[in-house]
Amino acid sequence: MRFGICILPDLDWRHSRPLWQRAEQMGFDHAWTYDHLVWGGLRDSRWFSCMPILTAASTVTSTIGLGAFVVSPNFRHPVAFSREVQTLVDISDGRFLLGLGAGGTPDDRLLGQPELTARQKVDRLQEFSRLLDRTLRDDHVDADGEYYTARDMRLVGGSVRDRVPLLMSGNGPRSVRFAASFGDGWITTGNTTAATTDEWFAGIARNCEIVDAELANRPNGSDFARYLSIDSGPAQSMESIGMFDELTGRAAELGFTDVIMHWPRSTPPHVASEAVLDEVAASRLS
Repeated sequence: MRFGICILPDLDWRHSRPLWQRAEQMGFDHAWTYDHLVWGGLRDSRWFSCMPILTAASTVTSTIGLGAFVVSPNFRHPVAFSREVQTLVDISDGRFLLGLGAGGTPDDRLLGQPELTARQKVDRLQEFSRLLDRTLRDDHVDADGEYYTARDMRLVGGSVRDRVPLLMSGNGPRSVRFAASFGDGWITTGNTTAATTDEWFAGIARNCEIVDAELANRPNGSDFARYLSIDSGPAQSMESIGMFDELTGRAAELGFTDVIMHWPRSTPPHVASEAVLDEVAASRLS
């Protein structure tokens, strides 16, 4: 099991930088931040941009993986975004972990774009992901899709795709199948409206069965990474060391290779004590 921690991007860099450095010093395998223009969980908070934060974090750390949790097509074009990916892969020396998801509200409304159904958002994500994949592999890319076009997009110097995994986010069956058939890994929050932890894990277990079925037909399926955001259900991993052990243990039983928790906060969301985080680092990450 590998362990990751998510640091919400509502702090200025002066206060955020020490957290990224501490995450590496504590022994976390990867650290993440959210990618939104406005996040529904903190609508009235200051909010900083994911890719510049990860770039800055790459310059003050040296070994920890750096993850976008998760990029959506709501305000990005895959051709332009591929240049940001290429640059961050270079600056971080290949430590960038790229999560991709369909996106939600309010980001989907901020640019005044036409409203899409849930199915259309998944269609758009799949087209976005396939074109992004091409622009990170090939030179002279052209495309005419339903949502995106490209004209002679250049990638001089060779593919960078083998240095950045595409980790597909999915909680519904269709997105989970796409993650397992197309992506280098799967990220899930489970059903965030589940009333109990047992209900939450039961839904995740059903999606794990979908992943297993898809991977049975895929070469090297055993290398497929599975990431679970363990604070996305009714319980918070940093409530206690016992809760951390319960959630990570149940994730391991379902075959997850990685779990992601959140840095404890004094105000919602993810209110918890940093003392528990320190205990986890000292007794579980060493």
